[in-house]
Amino acid sequence: MSCWALIPVKAPGLGKTRLARALAPDEREALVCAMFRHVLATARACAAIDRICILGPSRPGLGKGLVRLPDSGSDLNRALGSALGAIATTGPDRVVVLPADLPCLTTADIDRLASLPAGVVGVAPDRHGTGTNALSLTLPETIWFPFSFGEESYSRHCDETKKLGLTVETILSGALEKDIDEPADLPDAEHLLSAVSLLRQPIAKGRRRLA
Repeated sequence: MSCWALIPVKAPGLGKTRLARALAPDEREALVCAMFRHVLATARACAAIDRICILGPSRPGLGKGLVRLPDSGSDLNRALGSALGAIATTGPDRVVVLPADLPCLTTADIDRLASLPAGVVGVAPDRHGTGTNALSLTLPETIWFPFSFGEESYSRHCDETKKLGLTVETILSGALEKDIDEPADLPDAEHLLSAVSLLRQPIAKGRRRLA
């Protein structure tokens, strides 16, 4: 079985605006880059992934072997639908959609998503049980899957899967559930912040600047 990974990422400077109360613009962008590179490196290290697609503007220093797909930035769900259609024509049996803000993602998480049987769609909820932090789509059955990332997306993705006559498998993972959207989520990314020397002290409330 052939499985591809699809990683959407926003253009530089446009990501994680809800963290503005805790991090300055340059710090937010550094965090976005660190999380994206972590997700990309984890996907590359996963033997179950045959090819990786990046949905969004080109970023420097990512290395070779990636498929880059365009995204105007105006509608993530529409861009994902177009990307899935383009990928499906090349013949993989499954596509795993991995948002770029998963600082605790592991190869075991991706293996679990990639190894689902045909006819099964995997949906990984966020820590609140309402959003979606990863999707594993079986092909060709989901070639026109109606992506619904946003508020309450977990239930919508489950409902759309059932409408297609497919089986939903909820993927519960302490690592997958930890996306970074609000200042309260930042402790889950502290290891990445330290790695890029963003913060020299533990995460605390309020705006932080580089020392």
